[in-house]
Amino acid sequence: MRIYLDNAATTPLNREVFLAMEPYLFENFGNPSSSHFHGREARVAIEQSRGIIADLLNATPRHIVFTSGGSEADNTAILSGIRAHNIRLAITTPFEHHAVLHTLKALEKNGEIRIVYLQHDERGNISLAHLEQLLAANEQAFVSVMHGNNEIGNLNDIESIAAVCRKYRAVFHSDTVQSMGQYRYDTPSLNVDFLVGSAHKFHGPKGVGFLYRNTAHELQPLINGGAQEYKQRAGTENVTGIVGLAKALEIAYRNQSANQKHLVKLKERMIFKLTDKIQGISFNGNSAQNHGTLNSVLSVSLPELQSGISPLHYLDQHQISASGGSACNSHSGAGSHVLSALGYDFSRPTLRFSFSRYNTEEEIDYAVEKLASLYIRESLLETTEAYS
Repeated sequence: MRIYLDNAATTPLNREVFLAMEPYLFENFGNPSSSHFHGREARVAIEQSRGIIADLLNATPRHIVFTSGGSEADNTAILSGIRAHNIRLAITTPFEHHAVLHTLKALEKNGEIRIVYLQHDERGNISLAHLEQLLAANEQAFVSVMHGNNEIGNLNDIESIAAVCRKYRAVFHSDTVQSMGQYRYDTPSLNVDFLVGSAHKFHGPKGVGFLYRNTAHELQPLINGGAQEYKQRAGTENVTGIVGLAKALEIAYRNQSANQKHLVKLKERMIFKLTDKIQGISFNGNSAQNHGTLNSVLSVSLPELQSGISPLHYLDQHQISASGGSACNSHSGAGSHVLSALGYDFSRPTLRFSFSRYNTEEEIDYAVEKLASLYIRESLLETTEAYS
């Protein structure tokens, strides 16, 4: 059997989502900017979807802007939030997704801002005291801190971060791509300026996402052209994707409690079995903790293999799909910037397992069995060499 344990990279499409999308691929295919019947049908679908997402976030439809995904939404929030307020200081963490870090570094290179990274401990928990110290000592700042980390699973306390930002009039953006659908966001009480969602992270289609923005912030569009999305994101809308996005988030919220219990069960099972079967294994960040972590992510440090075999490739050969870190960097040849920031010893192999509602206990058992077999083989090889 082929097993998929890389859900932090992308998730399989929910069949109910596909059925919701299907009519907009064939019958209701109109351009939503057209004034005739077909166009009006498409426009209604977009606005109904916008309303669904707004209701789930306890927002209004004007708060929701559709994008091509999380990276575009992050870029739009950062560039708009900084330039609209002429902000010169950006505060972030070294653990952010590259959609955030690369955008901020480009602004710093252009001389528009300077970046300060928040202090953190050996597990990647950031210092709220340092954040308040920075905000108190500087003029208005732009703060970008993700909710759930896609590599080590750490959950940041964005409620407390938002409160500190509000106290010092800082603009607060949180990349919530990895946690959207797993957690509920009550935007009025959270008091955040920007949140981000990407459909393919919660069993929706690829190539579509959204930006929640506080209506106090007008966006400076990255894409210019037509008047779509309240003149804040030009281009013919991805009607099919938007319908799928809304349906996927609706389903995620509907089944949220049961899904979380299932993920916890799978994760605890894998931690127990890995620890039992592979001596010297350890876990990165908060991923093996029972609090302060995404239930869907487990980052594993494995003992070094003298044979040089890659555990990731070994699992792939046995039809198990996992990850060495973020899928966005898998072809870059560079090590994980998240693990580097934690001072990780890259002589040890690392794997990221990430789970979804569709994974089973049997799949967890099989994956652990195959990974353990690699280390049994390595031990036998070392024993043979010792006696040769």
